[in-house]
Amino acid sequence: MADEAETRLREALARHVEPNLGMTLGEAGAIESVRPGPGGAAVRIVLPFPVAGYRDDLAAALAGHLAAAGLPGALDLELASRIPAFVADAKLRPLPEVANVIAVASGKGGVGKSTVAANLALALAAQGARVGLLDADIYGPSQPRMMGIAGERPTVREDRRLEPPRGHGIPVMSIGFLVDADQPMVWRGPMVTQALAQMLADTCWGQLDYLVVDMPPGTGDIQLTLTQRVPVSGAVIVTTPQEIALLDARKGLQMFRKVGVPVLGIVENMGLHRCPACGHESHVFDAGGGAAIAERYQTVLLGQLPLDARIREQADSGRPTVVSDPASPTAQAFHTIARRAAGALAAGAIRGAARLPAISIEEER
Repeated sequence: MADEAETRLREALARHVEPNLGMTLGEAGAIESVRPGPGGAAVRIVLPFPVAGYRDDLAAALAGHLAAAGLPGALDLELASRIPAFVADAKLRPLPEVANVIAVASGKGGVGKSTVAANLALALAAQGARVGLLDADIYGPSQPRMMGIAGERPTVREDRRLEPPRGHGIPVMSIGFLVDADQPMVWRGPMVTQALAQMLADTCWGQLDYLVVDMPPGTGDIQLTLTQRVPVSGAVIVTTPQEIALLDARKGLQMFRKVGVPVLGIVENMGLHRCPACGHESHVFDAGGGAAIAERYQTVLLGQLPLDARIREQADSGRPTVVSDPASPTAQAFHTIARRAAGALAAGAIRGAARLPAISIEEER
């Protein structure tokens, strides 16, 4: 009878669809142990993305799922994570000690890509992952200031490798640490890609679950070369809702797919604006663009971020929203984006992440 109860409970749990993965717990192989008892059940689940702060949400969802399956009762949930390593292009050699590389990109500048990259990295770290941040925007490095470590320098080890500065607990590398802040980078494409390759190879990242790469904006030669040389696991596309930004976001998305890098989803930035004086809400840059592009290109909308001066102020001060105001709705939105992106990446790794088919670029109608 005890074995039958355990089997029923395990089978019911296996049918629960984990929203961040887009697959059932059974498909993900996440159910490690099930022990039914007279007053409820003790369950241990191991998810392939960071889970700090997620236990209560999952426990509530599982309790509702079990009740709907006719298995009510208390649930003692033990939740852990085991993050798999994945490189989209098998021809590229993985970075030593780095399990996954997440590129944060945009088709054009000015959409808040660097702010999203910094908060994404900090949110993943707050959720329990080991995270590093690489500022690959050679022409306009901004992460040293955003992470509160402008003016610092990496230290050179005996083996000539670089020990990066740490901002809010995570290692950060940027060309901004190596040149004067007012010095323009008047470099051609090959020099830029060589500089990035050296920062990647010569930096002592330590053991990382995720290296978040703040990519330069655009879809030109530099971006294409970077994606072909950096062992990227998945990409996050940042856009604003306005049509001009969406045109460029589509190009960025197609660029990643053409080189075989899975697109984890879209982040719509600078959407709803709420007037601090009167509370009036308006969509300054239009509305719904992120959801529309996600649906059209069969990816997901990871989250929507407001047009809020505090996000800019916090980034400019070197304390991004996730660390300066962790209980705010905006910080929670960044946490949701991070968990969904990590879940999408893990789902690809679990499925073997067959390379997405190349997309022929056609004229937009």
